[in-house]
Amino acid sequence: MIDTRLSNWLLDSDPALRWQVERDLLDRDEDIWQATRAKVPSEGFGRELLRLQDADGQWAGGAYFPSDFRGEGPQPWTATTWALNQLRDWGAPASALEGTAEKLIPVRWEYEDMPYWGGEVDVCINAMTLSNGLWLGADVDAIVDWFLDHQLDDGGWNCEWVEGSTVASFHSTLNALIGLLDYQVRTGDTERVADARARGEEYLLRRDLFRRLSTGEPFYDRVFSLAHPRRAYYNVLAAADYFREADNTTPDPRMGEAIEVIRSQGQSDGTWLQGHRLDGDVWFHIDAPTGEPSKWVTLQATRVLQWWDAAQSAPRDRQV
Repeated sequence: MIDTRLSNWLLDSDPALRWQVERDLLDRDEDIWQATRAKVPSEGFGRELLRLQDADGQWAGGAYFPSDFRGEGPQPWTATTWALNQLRDWGAPASALEGTAEKLIPVRWEYEDMPYWGGEVDVCINAMTLSNGLWLGADVDAIVDWFLDHQLDDGGWNCEWVEGSTVASFHSTLNALIGLLDYQVRTGDTERVADARARGEEYLLRRDLFRRLSTGEPFYDRVFSLAHPRRAYYNVLAAADYFREADNTTPDPRMGEAIEVIRSQGQSDGTWLQGHRLDGDVWFHIDAPTGEPSKWVTLQATRVLQWWDAAQSAPRDRQV
């Protein structure tokens, strides 16, 4: 259990974060955290982002990029997919976006004019579309088959498969796993995706969540930069939080070094700092600037460590 000072700091926040603190860190009764969650569409971040939705169901006039983006400068984070991701992650109910799934049927991806709910060729985009479609009630079942058909021989996925890549990437694999887990949880259809998820998880675990197999070194410079919002980028905290969601009883010991890296970044007051802030336009910032205490990162790191430490201290079955 976290101390009162830290919990009060975390609770002094937007409902999008506060209900998760109540549920995941404070173990409050469901009626309490659900009441907080119900405020997401009508207060703070959720209300503001819903207000920015256009009449055609989109944000900023585009599926993945704003309609006025010409490919110059950093990736903007204001278009439809990114807005839906945030509202879903914040716990907004689908009813708050009533009619959006239907409104987005005629929308097309910027890549080859492909239909929005049919997905694209990019693994990360399809993972987000799968989760968003499941949430809003769109027909995204074919995207599940797409993931099963596009899993690589090493067990992972890579957004660059369309350019000929045959070796998976960490961030594509994590995003694919998140989408497939969401499908399993929302539909109850475990059998359809069980093998694919197991192979994808093994891809990450075999690499300790951060190592290149070829050299044993971290695969890129921000893998230990714990940042929120993560968007499409990878870090060890996001991977560990996925495994917490996927299996809350038996964490794999190969995650141990990544867990200790996360632990080592905790401050003496119980907070974690924002690792970095991505460039690119946003509607509004929802977390601290780089180097300042981050409520979102603190939530995620604390619940991951609570899960991990509880499993380590649980009594083991006696060997016979």
